[in-house]
Amino acid sequence: MAKHVVATAAEIPDGGRKLVEINGRPIAIFHVKGEFFALYDKCPHEGGSLCTGKLTSLVGSDGPGRYSLSRQGEIVRCPWHGWEFDLRTGKSYCDPVKMRVRNYAVSVEPGARVVEGPYRAETFPVSVEGEYVVVEV
Repeated sequence: MAKHVVATAAEIPDGGRKLVEINGRPIAIFHVKGEFFALYDKCPHEGGSLCTGKLTSLVGSDGPGRYSLSRQGEIVRCPWHGWEFDLRTGKSYCDPVKMRVRNYAVSVEPGARVVEGPYRAETFPVSVEGEYVVVEV
């Protein structure tokens, strides 16, 4: 899969998000506690933008009337109908086997490595002598 530079790390503050388009696909990038996550931006229910959804926690319970919150900020809730998806996997906790949104691998890489890239063009020294351009091969 091809890599695409979508932002500087500083551009998306902790708790923030950014909507980008890659090859015609809307992709929501989320920054949560130093980690970045990417999901297809459309909720599979009716297409609401997940990028505008609320980041929330996973709610657990060990008995009636008792609950606990974990994984703060790692669950996104669709703003249209409240469907929730895990930022790490794209799975819905309502039906994790059948209901999910596509997630994408995200990495933060040093600027020099991104600018340089994996390919290097062969270069040759060039000098101008009088009115001639000379290339050494």
